[in-house]
Amino acid sequence: MHILFIIDPLPSLKAYKDSSVAMMRALCKRGHTISVALQGDLFIDEGVVKVAGQAIDLVPDADLHAQNWWSVSGDPIEVEVSYYDAVVMRKDPPFDMEYVYATHLLDFAQAQGARVFNAGQAIRNHPEKLAITEFAEFTSPTLVSRDMARLRAFHGKHQDIILKPLDGMGGTGIFHVRPDGANLGAILETLTDNGSRTIMAQRYIPEIKQGDKRILLIDGEPIPYALARIPLAGETRGNLAAGGRGVAQPLTQRDREIAASIGPKVRARGLLLVGLDVIGDYLTEVNVTSPTCFVEITEQTDFDVADCFARALEQAAGE
Repeated sequence: MHILFIIDPLPSLKAYKDSSVAMMRALCKRGHTISVALQGDLFIDEGVVKVAGQAIDLVPDADLHAQNWWSVSGDPIEVEVSYYDAVVMRKDPPFDMEYVYATHLLDFAQAQGARVFNAGQAIRNHPEKLAITEFAEFTSPTLVSRDMARLRAFHGKHQDIILKPLDGMGGTGIFHVRPDGANLGAILETLTDNGSRTIMAQRYIPEIKQGDKRILLIDGEPIPYALARIPLAGETRGNLAAGGRGVAQPLTQRDREIAASIGPKVRARGLLLVGLDVIGDYLTEVNVTSPTCFVEITEQTDFDVADCFARALEQAAGE
């Protein structure tokens, strides 16, 4: 197959730990050809969705801490998106309007015969924090609002809470408000922009000290290990981008229960790869844009996550 990755600029990737790079390398090992494009390389010309794609070669045994792990192969080509056997949407957030427009272009491309993973509509319809509301039976008490009085009342009821923006990533903008309510007013004013921006409040889950677990679903099925992202001392965020330490561990019975309920639903919606975030026994996010943790799990266990994804992509693109 010839597979197009819509991705951030390759020089900006930390190849030694990047899940997209792991996917590419696994696909190359299985004999497939890789091309890349930026989000801005998608365009519509007289009703046809096209892309300026660049074929690349991956350097065998490259030092993934350096920049020479890939090289261009020939000149870029402008072709219909459906020219590729599969399109993998791996552009990182922010989930801004340009990202939304890209998902619409991918929807149009699918209507013209392209095979896109994850599908544009599926990404767009699953905002990563709000998506948990569909699975309230697995979540800690949660409030979504921009009304500061209502948010204050939520704190008054639950005392120990987390406040976060709906569009944050990597742990940015997350605040832990303890029972004394120190700085609650300032935090609410900042996060809601004085009541004009909707945010999420959740009852604090103390099990965060044991890690914020990333559970990967590939084609609706969980891989057998989660990556527990353990916060730094004094932190409430386990995100790797916020300094958390990743420790792979087998799924618990509760992890499997959550995955078994959610997996078939997201698969049916065109989501080949999903990352569930679970703290203790509670679901906190459903990640669909560019779920990560492939490399960390593979390095610490006997399970090759990227190869599992490659095999699932082969099957899905060949359906």
